Order: sequence, then structure tokens, then C-alpha cells
Amino acid sequence: MANDPMTAEGAWRTPELRRVAIRRQVAEAGFVRVDALARHYGVSIMTVHRDLDELERRGFLHKVRGGATSAPTTTFHGDLEHRMQAQVEAKRTIAREVLASEVEPGQVIALDDSTTSLMLARLLPERAPLTVVTHFLPVVRALAAHPGIELVGLGGRYDASYDSFLGQATAEAAADFRPDLLFLSTTAVVDGVCYLQSLNTMITRRALIASAARSVALIDHTKFDRRAPHRLVGVAGLDRVVVDGGTPFQTVRDLRARGACVDVVAVG
Repeated sequence: MANDPMTAEGAWRTPELRRVAIRRQVAEAGFVRVDALARHYGVSIMTVHRDLDELERRGFLHKVRGGATSAPTTTFHGDLEHRMQAQVEAKRTIAREVLASEVEPGQVIALDDSTTSLMLARLLPERAPLTVVTHFLPVVRALAAHPGIELVGLGGRYDASYDSFLGQATAEAAADFRPDLLFLSTTAVVDGVCYLQSLNTMITRRALIASAARSVALIDHTKFDRRAPHRLVGVAGLDRVVVDGGTPFQTVRDLRARGACVDVVAVG
């Protein structure tokens, strides 16, 4: 099996397969050293750095001194698998609140590609029949087997790091719909403004906000300790913001002073 490109010995022959393997290794371990990756794949330190640079550019990991991590930092929001396992109770509590207070049978619901929206998607069959519009493949998979849910997928260019269709083509597809409700989240909130890590994510979510009759943001408390480069929208430009009880009181007061309609739900 020495020539098998999926073995450590053969991975150097196909850079893309090696990068897939490195991405999985970093996601599973949380942190991997550059020198360990070089030894494992039989390539140079510089080759590993190029691989990590490319994986970081795609949003799969974050380079740190001596290696790479999949864990979120103030400027990196974590890979998709990590985000799905983070703040589960807070996300579930927020999702339960908006399901009870916002969703009614017969509505057209748009969901963005956030893991908090995915948590809500798993609850939506309780309010069927519904039409759900999304560009996030995990939402499609979660709802595909439910006969009371009519699914509408927004196409475009597929981004593996988000498991979503993102960008201008997806934004144009979103503009053709007028959902009753959009549920969205954000990477970071700074000075009353929502920010995202990815430009294509920003383009897509702005189009969804513009098309929806009502936009509701689902934001757990960790988002207020982070940074991201792309401005999405001011919180006052959203119809409602729902946060969990771990959000500092001063943060909630500041958002309300900026004109945002903020509701706090207690976890547990």
C-alpha cells in the first residue's frame, strides 16, 4: 500500500488529500504541531506551513505559534464540527424560545448557516407545516425526512468549510424569496455591530436580511468576546435579538441603548 495516496507515505504525492487529512487531524486533536505533521506526512516544515496557510485561508483551522488549532479564538470562530459542539445548551435554550414565540404553522422560514439556526431547524417539525429556505446543508439533512417541511435550497458556490452555498449567486437566489422570518446568528458583536469571518457569508446573510419580512438574531454570550473582519449589520437594524443568560448585563444594556430589541433567556 506504499503508493496509496491516503497513507502517510503517499500523502505528499497529492497535496489536496494531505490537506484533507491534516484538517481532520487538527479537528480531532484540537491542536497539532507543525513538526509532528511534517514527520507524519514525510514532507518539509515549509510544505506543512503552506498547507496550513491554505487551510486557514479556507476557514478550517487557525495557525498559532508552532502549529494549528481548531478551537475558536477572538479572531477565529472554529471549524464547523467544533462549533456544532460548542455552547449547546445556550443555543438550545435560545432556539426553544424563538420557536415558542416566533414560529407559527404555515410560515416561510429562512435559516442561515449558523449552528444556532441548525439547533432551531431540528425543532421546526413541531410547528409543521412550514416552508424552510436555506443554503446550509446540515439544515437540509436535518429536515429532509419530515413530510411537514417543504425545503427550498439556495444554490451557488459550495464552501466546504461552512458546508454551505455562499456568495453572490446565493445572494441573488435569496432575493427571489420573501420569507416571513429569518433566523440568523453572527461570529462577533462589537459596539452594537454584528461581524462575520467570511466575506461570502456576509454577502449571503445581507441578502437574506434584505429579503425577510422579519429578522431575528440568535446570539450566545461567547459572540461578545470575539472579533471578525466583515461588518454585517447593526443590532438596531434587526427586529429582535435573543441572547442567553450568560450575556453580561452591561452588554445587554448597551445593546438596548443602541436601539436593539433584546430578550434574555435563562439557560436551564
